[in-house]
Amino acid sequence: MHRYRSHNCAELRKSDVGKSVRLSGWVHRVRDHGGLLFIDLRDHYGLTQIVADPDSPAFAAAESVRGEWVIRVDGEVKARMPEAVNPNLPTGEIEVFAGGIEVLSAARELPLPVFGEPDYPEDIRLKYRFLDLRRETLHRNIVARTKIIADIRRRMVEAGFTEFSTPILTASSPEGARDFLVPSRIHPGTFYALPQAPQIYKQLIMVSGFDRYFQIAPCFRDEDPRADRLPGEFYQLDLEMSFVEQEDVFSTMEPVMRGVFEAFAGGKPVTQKFPRIPYDEALRKYGTDKPDLRNPIVMEDVSEHFRGSGFKVFANILAGSAGSQVWAIPARTGGSRAFCDRMNAWAQGEGQPGLGYIFWRREGERLEGAGPIAKNIGEERTEALRVALGLDDGDAAFFVAGDPKTFAAFAGAARTRAGEELNLVDRERFELCWIVDFPFFEWNEEEKRIDFGHNPFTMPQGGIEALDGEDRLAVKAYQYDLVCNGFEIASGGIRNHLPETMVRAFEIVGFSRQAVEERFGGLYRAFQYGAPPHGGMAAGIDRVVMLLLGARNLREVTMFPMNQQAYDLLMNAPSEATPAQLRELHLRVVSPKKE
Repeated sequence: MHRYRSHNCAELRKSDVGKSVRLSGWVHRVRDHGGLLFIDLRDHYGLTQIVADPDSPAFAAAESVRGEWVIRVDGEVKARMPEAVNPNLPTGEIEVFAGGIEVLSAARELPLPVFGEPDYPEDIRLKYRFLDLRRETLHRNIVARTKIIADIRRRMVEAGFTEFSTPILTASSPEGARDFLVPSRIHPGTFYALPQAPQIYKQLIMVSGFDRYFQIAPCFRDEDPRADRLPGEFYQLDLEMSFVEQEDVFSTMEPVMRGVFEAFAGGKPVTQKFPRIPYDEALRKYGTDKPDLRNPIVMEDVSEHFRGSGFKVFANILAGSAGSQVWAIPARTGGSRAFCDRMNAWAQGEGQPGLGYIFWRREGERLEGAGPIAKNIGEERTEALRVALGLDDGDAAFFVAGDPKTFAAFAGAARTRAGEELNLVDRERFELCWIVDFPFFEWNEEEKRIDFGHNPFTMPQGGIEALDGEDRLAVKAYQYDLVCNGFEIASGGIRNHLPETMVRAFEIVGFSRQAVEERFGGLYRAFQYGAPPHGGMAAGIDRVVMLLLGARNLREVTMFPMNQQAYDLLMNAPSEATPAQLRELHLRVVSPKKE
């Protein structure tokens, strides 16, 4: 028999009754039932119940073991009594009567519990991550993550893609965040950068004549902590395709992404045909470019109902600026003063003066609008608003006014708040959509100049002629995002493969031709020698896994994450370099000045 085990802890069944077996694993818990000792033995695969009675030579050892000790058990498989069968365990019909127990490794008193998985401070969980990973839920999440990634790989290969690896040490590039820099010992005073994404390399792969590339790629960004991204590093499904238009990317990747979600959705419905929603439409209807389509609330422009009305606040806003609008956020079932007051208080907590509202209630044979706005605009306009929004008795509508550029995000947050508070969001489904037609440029108010809206390597719609048009801020890009349940899970675009178009785009945001040639020399040179039209995308592995597993945050689906301050509590990183290391790298640390 093998030194440590003949079976794993999830393997034994009723058909194994009578066999002599050997198991090894961790003591999950010990229970004393009137002289009989029960040990739940756990390994990577599952649990098996071990029994030791006072007559067994293993009893003394069984009395000594504690939680998380590692032991080896020799014993005989027996059937459980019918009343003792555990239908929730694959091994629930059997137990192993211990004939011998060997302690392979003892454990000190635990800094956090493994059994039962109670809430525990995150700093302790991350410092002792090797214990945290023994917890059933987190252990299961990490295993599921590997299965999801394996499924993605299989589907990509079946779709005709080939996996290639790209360099980790590379040059700095403008992906929208700070680079992690790595000093060069061999070339003093110079630095490599860890890749924010394999963007340039995957485009070079297309120029090199490979047709469909993909990679499960590590990406590194030195940015402030965000709720929807792990600090420091994350993984993405990176891909690129030659000789494609935007619709080709969609038709290729929709089956892949839909298939992954269906395989791991646990029976929850998944969108079959992903809608294409233009960026401007998404902002107007949902107040965000990553809408949660499980929320049925769709915002409406109701400016004409308030123009010249008795509600002077909105009427004056509309009269004062040609670009001003009034948006309505219809809230079915929200028609009570208590709910409207809660929404108004929430808006004030968000730094807004308030949130105007009307709610409708039946008074005898007619519907009546209530609230300050209804009183000011009168019955006719109030009724017209109700009809336009498709509302009825017991419903409400909230209103925001001004320049949509300044209030869209708040309106979107109000839509989300109303949908969640009223329990309108169907949480038992996955709703996916493409957001398309992103602006190519945006106005940088801080620096008073035009900047790239998203990926600088995307092809502008209309080509170089559009770049030289009168309104550059109106230029759209062949840029798209894939959104699921309010999260951006992928982003991509059709690339700008023409060198003169590339140079012109960068000139508009302040780069000279020389700067483009110097900073993006590899890509610029490649485009001089026959570059195919190409495009692709990258999907965030961590976010996809988090959504599929219903995890609360990304750290629940990542094996060894940092904390929100970008510190690795397990490995104590980052840490100071030794003087010898700094000398080798020709570096000197300059401490920041104290305020």
